Amino acid sequence: MSTPTLYSFRRCPYAMRARMTLRYSAVPLEIVEVSLKAKPPQMLALSSKGTVPVLSLEGRVIEESLEIMQWALEQNDPQDWRLKDDPGAQQRGAALIEANDQVFKLHLNHYKYAERYPEHPMEHYRAEGEVFLRELDELLQQRAYLVTDHVSLADIALAPFIRQFAHVDRDWFAQTPYRHLQAWLQGVLESELFTAVMTKI
Repeated sequence: MSTPTLYSFRRCPYAMRARMTLRYSAVPLEIVEVSLKAKPPQMLALSSKGTVPVLSLEGRVIEESLEIMQWALEQNDPQDWRLKDDPGAQQRGAALIEANDQVFKLHLNHYKYAERYPEHPMEHYRAEGEVFLRELDELLQQRAYLVTDHVSLADIALAPFIRQFAHVDRDWFAQTPYRHLQAWLQGVLESELFTAVMTKI
């Protein structure tokens, strides 16, 4: 059986969350770092959308990061990131991921690339994104992680996007009142899992 191949871009948040989950699940893996200006023809042959991550398996291609994460956890989930015996926590996690991917990501894009959206100043887009930050901070006042007392799929799915939002203006983020969110994010960024997948290939 051939080794799965992940086409990735180190700084892409979707690729980050896929890499973190694949590493956690200890799936044997070959990672191909993609230049966004010169995408490899092998990847484009597998996935015409041309965006990372793309996971190539024997006889199957997975083109969406969340599906890659779920596939990896089906192979091995030693710390129960899927929360398989807690349907309520599963639903809460799924709702957070949907809010992140469908709503927060749009505000993040507008905030990070505000010059492309001159209809409003950067602060307007930041304030829209802050609604989600406040929601997460309130959740983290109750526990150390987003939906239960240990890391789950939701934590790993959201962290790269919160990181990106925080890094647009690090000084601003550092002085916000979102202390629980700051501590949660710092914990993820300092983890062996995150630092390992961010090492340059």
